[in-house]
Amino acid sequence: MDQERFGGDGFAFEGNWRDYAPIAFTNLLLTIVTLGIYRFWATTRTRRYLWANTRFIDDRLEWTGTGKELFLGFLMAVALIGMPFLFLQFGAQALVLQGHAGLAGILTLGAVILIFYMVGLARFRALRYRLSRTWWHGIRGGSDDQGFGYGISYMRKSFVGSIALGLLIPWSMMSLWNERWNKMSFGPHMFEAAGDHGPTFKRFLLFYLFPIVAAVGIGIVAVAAIPMGGMQPGENTGKIGAMFLVMGLFVVGIYAGLGLIALAFYASFFREAVAGLSLTGLNFHFHARTKDWFLLFLGDIALVIATLGIGAIFLQYRHWKFFATHMGATGEIYTDELTQSQTKTSRHGEGLLDALDVGAF
Repeated sequence: MDQERFGGDGFAFEGNWRDYAPIAFTNLLLTIVTLGIYRFWATTRTRRYLWANTRFIDDRLEWTGTGKELFLGFLMAVALIGMPFLFLQFGAQALVLQGHAGLAGILTLGAVILIFYMVGLARFRALRYRLSRTWWHGIRGGSDDQGFGYGISYMRKSFVGSIALGLLIPWSMMSLWNERWNKMSFGPHMFEAAGDHGPTFKRFLLFYLFPIVAAVGIGIVAVAAIPMGGMQPGENTGKIGAMFLVMGLFVVGIYAGLGLIALAFYASFFREAVAGLSLTGLNFHFHARTKDWFLLFLGDIALVIATLGIGAIFLQYRHWKFFATHMGATGEIYTDELTQSQTKTSRHGEGLLDALDVGAF
């Protein structure tokens, strides 16, 4: 029996940005020439390169999706969400003008709920599609679940997470992650997800502590500004300018602080979520800390600014490399027990996720 046992990283990325550059620049030019239509085929070319240069244990990944699938998925998504959006834009206003404000409100609420439901459905079906087009050792993943029940769970758990001043958001996020992955498979094996939201909760509480710290800071700035209240025009202009500078920096600091807290929380969440994920004898891990995420996004910003925006074409490459570099797996797997997945494969891509702009690479 062919058995693979390992305790190292499991994943390795063997690509090079110089090799990827011709693909990135060609994708950019063709997307511009075709007024954006080529971006579906551009995504396919990018994924084929990144997957082909990602090694898991003893073999490389393979992306088998097509640009046509992504394009058709996008068209279907536009058709599905077009009516709710058109109603929100024109139908509700027309009903109000005709004196049916109550009916307009009810239908608007229904349209919003439908769109919210479709966001959850999109997240599920995008993961399902990507697994079904990802091959390793000639084996693919997927799911027979259509995701309709997950869409309802997404609405319910997101709502529950938002009550009680949002204190249940970590539970909601982890519960939805577990539910989504527990319905996925690779080859004949089902994924098992048992991520724990508890370790992430302390970092989430920083969102509630930060306003207190900010309020104290505002109080200090206000007290410092009191002596200037009785100054005559033209007096101590430098002090006034310095005070405005301090206040401006303080506002920027508030936004930066919230961003860092969100980054620290997500870094913890993703580590715990992946740590709870397993597949038959494999246990997955993600090693990136908050500092690693911060350096990634700081590098993204520097790259985009330094290249006047052109460097954005390399962001997908950077993010995938970051993912593959910090992803790990331990355990054992019997490769001769891997049989082809019998799950159904959809004929279109994650267009709904793309249309709603809630996806990730």
